[in-house]
Amino acid sequence: MIKDFLELAETHSRKWQRALQYEQEQRIHLEETIEQLAKQHNSLERAFRSAPGRTANPTKSFSEGSLLTPKGEDSEEDEDTEYFDAMEDSTSFITVITEAKEDRKAEGGTTGSVDWTSSDNVLDGASLVPKGPPKVKRRVRIPDKPNYSLNLWSIMKNCIGRELSKIPMPVNFNEPLSMLQRLTEDLEYHHLLDKAVHCTSSVEQMCLVASFSVSSYSTTVHRIAKPFNPMLGETFELDRLDDMGLRSLCEQVSHHPPSAAHYVFSKHGWSLWQEITISSKFRGKYLSIMPLGAIHLEFQASGNHYVWRKSTSTVHNIIVGKLWIDQTGDIEIVNHKTKDRCQLKFLPYSYFSKEVARKVTGVVSDSQGKAHYVLSGSWDEQMECAKIVQSSPSSPSSDGKQKTVYQTLPAKLLWKKYPLPENAENMYYFSELALTLNEHEEGVAPTDSRLRPDQRLMEKGHWDEANSEKQRLEEKQRVSRRRRLEACSRGCGAEEEKEADVYMPLWFEKRLDPLTGETACMYKGGYWEAKEKQDWHMCPNIF
Repeated sequence: MIKDFLELAETHSRKWQRALQYEQEQRIHLEETIEQLAKQHNSLERAFRSAPGRTANPTKSFSEGSLLTPKGEDSEEDEDTEYFDAMEDSTSFITVITEAKEDRKAEGGTTGSVDWTSSDNVLDGASLVPKGPPKVKRRVRIPDKPNYSLNLWSIMKNCIGRELSKIPMPVNFNEPLSMLQRLTEDLEYHHLLDKAVHCTSSVEQMCLVASFSVSSYSTTVHRIAKPFNPMLGETFELDRLDDMGLRSLCEQVSHHPPSAAHYVFSKHGWSLWQEITISSKFRGKYLSIMPLGAIHLEFQASGNHYVWRKSTSTVHNIIVGKLWIDQTGDIEIVNHKTKDRCQLKFLPYSYFSKEVARKVTGVVSDSQGKAHYVLSGSWDEQMECAKIVQSSPSSPSSDGKQKTVYQTLPAKLLWKKYPLPENAENMYYFSELALTLNEHEEGVAPTDSRLRPDQRLMEKGHWDEANSEKQRLEEKQRVSRRRRLEACSRGCGAEEEKEADVYMPLWFEKRLDPLTGETACMYKGGYWEAKEKQDWHMCPNIF
């Protein structure tokens, strides 16, 4: 009887081993097939672009909704870039530029993009505000990025459909900044908001706010490396009252899902706050990054309160080819005091489209729905606005769709991206501000990102040591979580144990947002007072 049972067990064991081996072989075959298909797809695209009668970088002509001149042949697009067709019509309006009376007197009477920095309008020269010399000398370079080779697909193939924040990744995929520092980097063009303070017209102010919201994406065009996931309780301060006129504080308030709270105070008369939760999924050939949460901006003098949300970022060519990033989707900015609105559309990057690459269009309307300004530009270069003088419906197209025709004055330049520092390609394509964010500063909280050892080791080029340190920090965080749960489980019920797993932020607290109806972390005060006293006894030991 026992002998028969053993023979039967061995037979079943061999059967399951064969089935397991077959499944493993099928998985390897599927991975090889997907990789081969991706290579074939890339080859077909290159062959199509090199076909007779088609150039690799065709000149982009003016198109509907465009106020920008075409990009020239010095574009950085190359044969390794992956392209996609736009999924819907580019814009819902057509712009026709007319000449202003004062322009007709000018020689030649241009109807193109005009730099009106010499006029008295508050919008003029908004992007051309000179940056004053900082009172503290900041660094202008970091050590060059080491040339470590790593097969991205060998790691990412096991991540399809999974939430990437839960998957430990080596620092080889990172840049030496934390997500808190990347969030702070959105303030690089803060002068747009400083300028907006002086607007007497709320629709003009909306143009500057919209340009500021677009400018936050300008640093992402070359930044394909991921920032470090902050440790729970990690903070980052930017104390730049002297030269930038603002103070900024971020705190990591949740680990799963990763969520950061942010508060900014400007001495020029505005404040900004947000709680952003990052959701990221790998879809096989591309990576989607979805920032969730509302961004609030309030101007103290006027009481104008703006709310908007970020668009979706997508990293393409994960399997094969040159990595590149795109921003897509719609953003609605609402002034909750005046009910003015701005509808921004980020158009998908498509080689086969006639549109300007990385194009953004928008319309600013008042509470009655009347359009006042047309916005146009690209999220990696510049934004312009044009005042609408007349609007009318167009004739229906062949598919029955009808677009609004806006007759506008010549466009005004609102924002233009700063040039990257010299040798930026070897310094993770960091901007001038980004180079200073991880610079050592005295007096910061012991939880500040600047003091994170694995990030500092990576910046210095010691990647092997950085990976070891990163594993130590992650294990330390897991141990801290287990201790919190164990301490509560001794005398708590299931509900109390669940609450114990929720981290209590040090500088922010959960409140109900009356405008969005959502619960979000808002600054409760005390950080800058603690810094002045250098009293950090309440800070956790996370590093």
